Amino acid sequence: MKNKLLLILMMGVCMYFSSSWAGETIKIGFNAPLTGFAASDGKSSSFGAKLAVKQINENGGINGKKLELVIYDDQANASQSIPIANKLIGQDKVAVGISGSYSGPTRSAAGIFQEAGIPYISAYAIHPDITKAGNYVFRTSFLGEVQGRAGAKLIGEILGKKKVVMITLKNDFGKSLAAGFKEKAKTFGITIVNEYQYSIKDRQFGAIVAKVKSDNPDAIYASGYYFTAGPLVSQLRASGITVPVIGQEGYDGQKFIEIAGKAAEGVIITTSLDRDSTAQETKDFIKNFEELAGYKADMVAASAHTAVQVAALAMEKAKSIDPEKIRAALAGISLKASTGTIEFNSLGEVRKSVQNQVVKNGQWHHHSVIDDPELLAPPEK
Repeated sequence: MKNKLLLILMMGVCMYFSSSWAGETIKIGFNAPLTGFAASDGKSSSFGAKLAVKQINENGGINGKKLELVIYDDQANASQSIPIANKLIGQDKVAVGISGSYSGPTRSAAGIFQEAGIPYISAYAIHPDITKAGNYVFRTSFLGEVQGRAGAKLIGEILGKKKVVMITLKNDFGKSLAAGFKEKAKTFGITIVNEYQYSIKDRQFGAIVAKVKSDNPDAIYASGYYFTAGPLVSQLRASGITVPVIGQEGYDGQKFIEIAGKAAEGVIITTSLDRDSTAQETKDFIKNFEELAGYKADMVAASAHTAVQVAALAMEKAKSIDPEKIRAALAGISLKASTGTIEFNSLGEVRKSVQNQVVKNGQWHHHSVIDDPELLAPPEK
């Protein structure tokens, strides 16, 4: 009976990648929030992925076959990403899946792909549990704790600010960032005066702002997405608080600047994309993205673009869409992309430089860079 079940399973896997390879195109699955509160990020990540597919196909595709991007809207909702993952695997027969979405839906989909034995790449979701789903799951951005550690170095060492108030978004994203910041705060001489938490639905921050003003910190470390960070920063500045506000990649994009207005000036974030980079890969991406999308590139767009490039290179090296061969190729990959050099460790994580960006004259620009191998080292297991 056991041998019979094993034979059936092996036949199913063989039929899976044989049918995929037999088609006119090689399919890459992509889940992103195209509607709902995170639609702006979903739009950018989708454009980034589409740009990569367009460029790869214009250069001959993968081993003579064109790539096809199969996109579904997960609304940044884990309950949506589970059926999407099953559909991408069972109906669409994708060779690789990519998340252009947030941590919640990415974590849920990762387990489905792992169980099916199909490679899955998280473009920018930062929760540590994502890659712990198993050896078929990879991440091309740094996880939350790593970015939080970088935030501590930015505030305590680069800016020289020692008295900090934390404002933390109560979800996977905010908690991961806060954990990393707290882990290294003392290392950089930081005293955390207070920490205030808020919900992703909050847009009025009067009570928190009043408390922060009373705390009189040297700097504020505030996690959030553009749609929460914009109102928060605007209200902090309107109250007369002038100390540096340090955010993260959730702020990254023109939407934050549009929402916060003049209050965005001087805000510094840790992220993956350096707008003033001299690296050809980054310069080309920024130029080509704006030509395709009609607006300036952001972190999620660059991260999705990178993830598709990584998947394509792995399939090219594998010379196959056999999931195990692609997984093995991913594990040994090395690629210079717009977001840095991508090389995975044993857990499917990367170690790359953190780009600090600051708002100047209504645009994101280079502030500084953090490239500390020990500080930025992701977990190995």
